[in-house]
Amino acid sequence: MPKSTNQKLKLLYILKILSEQTDEEHYISTGDLIEELTKYEIRAERKSIYDDMNQLTDFGYDIVHVKSRVNGGYYLAGRDFELAELKLLVEVVQSSKFLTQKKSRELIGKIEKLASKWDANKLQRQVYVANRIKTANESIYYIVDDIHRAIQNNEQISFQYLEWNLEKKLVPRKSGKRYQVSPWALTCKDENYYLIAHDAAEDKIKHFRVDKMGDIQVLPDVRREGSALFERFDIADYTNKTFGMFGGREETVTLLLENQLIGVVMDRFGKEAAVRKRDDAHFSARVTVAVSGQFFGWLTGLGQGACLIAPAGIVEQYRQYLKDIAGNYE
Repeated sequence: MPKSTNQKLKLLYILKILSEQTDEEHYISTGDLIEELTKYEIRAERKSIYDDMNQLTDFGYDIVHVKSRVNGGYYLAGRDFELAELKLLVEVVQSSKFLTQKKSRELIGKIEKLASKWDANKLQRQVYVANRIKTANESIYYIVDDIHRAIQNNEQISFQYLEWNLEKKLVPRKSGKRYQVSPWALTCKDENYYLIAHDAAEDKIKHFRVDKMGDIQVLPDVRREGSALFERFDIADYTNKTFGMFGGREETVTLLLENQLIGVVMDRFGKEAAVRKRDDAHFSARVTVAVSGQFFGWLTGLGQGACLIAPAGIVEQYRQYLKDIAGNYE
């Protein structure tokens, strides 16, 4: 019988079979492995299988041989990712609002290929993409790639910024006006992906929802600007101050809170927040925030256990904010 053209690929097919069909709970016997190889038109004998396994092991693959008269065999023990890590990656992908349902399913399908078919079934059972709120922008991959390329090459970008209309379609803002900025970083906040960039027209740092950027163009002949601002820019600090990623004038405010809300302050502002005990039931927190309706909304959500006490001007703004809302119900 003439040799198959696949015969030279024997080691690769053995590795493929081990990767797809074995794990710590599922082995493949020498006989079954020989049978699987015939599906790829590859002939093998028991002795050659032993030699092949030794070669793969010598190369660095962690292949374990379980010697048993019943259900013994080989399995691939060393993998790049453990099952718990793959589950985490799947959860991150399916919970990411900036990925469309289609892209999420494609990514999860690729993640499943990093596991055996048995573990892939366990990953499939935790996938609930359909009912999650997802972006409708199918170009998200290419937008992120273009932004990274512009950052790497020190170039500016231009794009249209999109918004929803009443027909539930994403359409360009401001009659299709193009924005031109210097991209400096990408960050994730509240399950959304944001571009942090320098706007030369206003000489300030701005952020944009990546999934609402359209028709992006990299400008190879236009160098980035704003390097002086970004030399002292702290992305983590910026996102902590900005509520819902809505910008506003930065102010240092003082909050009086019930002790039970200390976890909320730590989660929001980190351990660097200036916290001081006021009495047995309350503490104060002095933090810097971007004052906006979103900040006031966050504060209102804490209920009667939180009170804005300084500075007086911001307290008055908050009081008016609450009055305006209450006015809707009078």
